[in-house]
This record gives sequence, C-alpha cells and structure tokens, in this order.
Amino acid sequence: MRGITVKKLAAGKSLQGEVKVPGDKSICHRALILGAMAHGATRIQGMTQADDVGSTWTCLREVGINIVSRCEVTTVSGRGWRGLVQPRKTLDAGNSATAMRLMMGLLASNPIAGTIGGDESLSKRPMARVAEPLRRMGAIIDMAPGDHAPVEVRGAALSGIDHVSPVSSGQVKSAILIAGVQSIGNTSVTEPSLSRDHTELMLPLFGIPVERQGLKVTVKGGLRMSPARLVVPGDISSAAFWIVAASLAPGSRVRLPSVGVNPTRTGFLAVLKRMAAAVTVQPADLGPEAGDEPAANIEARYAGLAATDIEPPEVPGLIDELPILALAASLAAGTSRFRGLGELRHKESNRLEGLAGLLRALGAKAEASGDDLVIEGVQRLTGAKVSSASDHRLAMTAMIAGLVAEGETVVDDASCVRASYPEFTRDLAKLCG
Repeated sequence: MRGITVKKLAAGKSLQGEVKVPGDKSICHRALILGAMAHGATRIQGMTQADDVGSTWTCLREVGINIVSRCEVTTVSGRGWRGLVQPRKTLDAGNSATAMRLMMGLLASNPIAGTIGGDESLSKRPMARVAEPLRRMGAIIDMAPGDHAPVEVRGAALSGIDHVSPVSSGQVKSAILIAGVQSIGNTSVTEPSLSRDHTELMLPLFGIPVERQGLKVTVKGGLRMSPARLVVPGDISSAAFWIVAASLAPGSRVRLPSVGVNPTRTGFLAVLKRMAAAVTVQPADLGPEAGDEPAANIEARYAGLAATDIEPPEVPGLIDELPILALAASLAAGTSRFRGLGELRHKESNRLEGLAGLLRALGAKAEASGDDLVIEGVQRLTGAKVSSASDHRLAMTAMIAGLVAEGETVVDDASCVRASYPEFTRDLAKLCG
C-alpha cells in the first residue's frame, strides 16, 4: 500500500455503521514496559497491532522480555526492575518516539548498556529533553550530534529527582517516572500543564502508589512491582478521524464503541463542540481491569461546522488530533486560528508545514506563520495527488479529505498508516459500504 486513491463519496452516499478502533497506542506502550518491570506475567487485553507499539515489543524482546499474544490476550513475562539482559544488537524503535523515550527510562537503571536507534524521521527528533533529567538521576547517556538518536544508555544506580519540565510531554514525564520507580528515593515531575497521564493511572495497577499535587506527580522508588491484568480501551486519536469524517460527509452516522476518553486526551471533542459538531458520548464500563481509564461509546453525525480558535494551553491535550481538526476547519464557516503549534515541527515530519501544504494542495486556504496555523473555510475541496511525508496522521487526514473532495485524491506512501492504525483502509471501506 505505497499509495492509495480515494474518491469523493457519490451523491446520496454517506458513512454509516460501527467500527471498533484499535487499542489505545499510548496505553499499550506503557502496559508492555511496566509489564516488563513487574515480577511475573502481566496479561493485556486489547493490544493494538500498530507498528509503533510493535517497536516497543521488539525492543523489549532484545533485552530478554518474553511476550506472547494468543486469543486477543498479550502476556508479558516481567523480569523485575534491574532484570533486563544485555542486548546483542541495537534496539530498533522504528518510527516511534514513545518507544525510544520510554525505553531510555527503562534502560537507565539496569546494569546493561543498550543503544536505541530508529528510522531517518525518528533520528531527527529531540531526545535531550529525556536524556538531561535521566543523567541527573545518574544514568550515563550518549547521543548523536544535535542530541539525536541513536541513543546509548548505560544503566546505573539511580537516585530520585524533582524535575520541573519546560514542556508538557507525556513521553518525557513517563520516561522519568519509569526510571523513578527503579530509583532510590522519590521522583517527581512538574509540568507547565497536564500532559497525558496514562503512566500515573497505570502504575497503581502494578502496586506502585502515585501522589499528585496539582501539576506535580510523584512516585516512590525501590518498590517491587506486581504483575497486572489490563484492559485497553480504543484509541481516541484513531477515533477522531471517523468523528470528523462523519461530521463532514452529509447524511453520515458513525458509532465507535469502548473508546478511551481520558480527560488529558479529549481536548479535540471540546473543540468540535465549539464547532457545532453533532457528537454524543455515553459512558462505557470496561471493568476494574481498565483501572482509572474512562471509556465511552461515541456517535458522530453530519453537521455544518463553524470556525473556532485553538489557544496554546489547549494544544497538549489534542496534539495528535490537530491534523484532522485542521481538515474540519478547512470546510467550516469562517476563519479558524490554531495558535502555539510549535511542537508539531518535532513529530514524524514537520507536521505544521506539512499540514498547511496538504490542505493547500486540496484547495483549502491555510497558512503557517511562526507557530500558528490560520485556516479560512472554503465551500469545497478538490482532489489532488498529495504526499503524506511518511507521516501516518497526515496520510489518514488526506484520505478523509478524499471522501469529501471533488474528484480523486491520491495519497502517496499511505503504508505509513500502519504506525498507529493498521486497519484504517479496511474500516474506511466498511463505513463507505
């Protein structure tokens, strides 16, 4: 699936039906790594087959962690903290910054030396924001020029720290907390605003207490981690594409069961509400094995959308949904302004410039200026040949655009959608009937 062609929905056609989106990618990364740190077998239901999570799986196997998936249950045979084995080759994080950054936290306290590499895109992403606090804890970390991958981590006996992060990043926070659990003393992270808190919510399921005071989260190191049984809700970032697709295609109605609605991840729903989208959210009970991760059944229907503004404090809570929200804004009445999007320059691609270029190629009026994106709504989009820049979220955004753009839309390098949503084209065909 190097490229894919998407045609505008025919007159009278709409998106109809129900799809179960893959398990939450962020939660799956963390479940695998915390399972590796526990003593015994952790069982996970709802594990995604996304390539990004597969990278974490591959890295863990290289350091001696046995992982088996049968009958929709993934079992991780944990070795306890400081129980990893010396890898024989470079750990391949592929295109996943989450895999690389969380593995840095895991390796930091183990008596081994491991090098973590990745593809060309990942090798351009910033790693100093993780390396600096881990070095303060006692880890020895070397990186390529520019503080990029490959990253060599030589584990050591770590001491807890109080880290005040200049950025709100669930990946940075999680790497530090993972190392903190394997350290002596307490470790805390304070952020300028609350980022994804999946790690904090999951640690108690493994027997590790977590204390939160405002924007500061603290864990105690040196405790034995018990194995857990986990249920992973659907990935809300994946669900976002169908929610917006239904909002844009006349007559559409799409149902999405058991989607995770962690408050740190639902910012895009608040934005769509401001845009007058027709979205309903009904709580769903996944049982105690979901821990404190809330879930819901979501339904989205077609509605004429209105422009809105996104302010910098909102961005951490909807960072992965910004591309598909920008598509929604391109067909909304009025002018939308998305401010403070600088972090998009450090994603799988320069997602800010790539997104603006993608929308313009389809006939939208979009301009990136500094860290802001200004989008003037148009009456219609026109199909075109566009590049995904090997960025899964841009590729999926382009395919959704193709459903409502006049003519045909050809998306180059569509295979990158496997990074987060391997079944995307299958579900697209299902909803289109």
